[in-house]
Amino acid sequence: MVWIGPASERETTVPDLVGLTVEAAWQVTTDHHVKMTSGDPDGPPLSQLTSTGVWLITGQQPPAGTRMRRFGSMAVVVEQIPDNLAGDREPRRPVPRLDGLGAELTPATDGDPIH
Repeated sequence: MVWIGPASERETTVPDLVGLTVEAAWQVTTDHHVKMTSGDPDGPPLSQLTSTGVWLITGQQPPAGTRMRRFGSMAVVVEQIPDNLAGDREPRRPVPRLDGLGAELTPATDGDPIH
């Protein structure tokens, strides 16, 4: 369930939460003056669901970039990450460059030493 917020409030832009941990998403929603709720109205609240383990946001409603009134709520879908996975839990922003991570690319010739 999405609640657009009190009519007397100013608008804010819905942040992009997909790929963030629930803990990181709490901070982002606080900074944007919106509330985050579970996408499952019949399920447990997010605070109870995410009390153990690492949980990622896999979906949200309304979508990022939408305008809504401050202090309204947005629904998120979460997924628990197994404890045995290693690596980054959040999307990399900005996306890394695929051309040698910014190194100058010069064509190699048979007579050139390796730089």
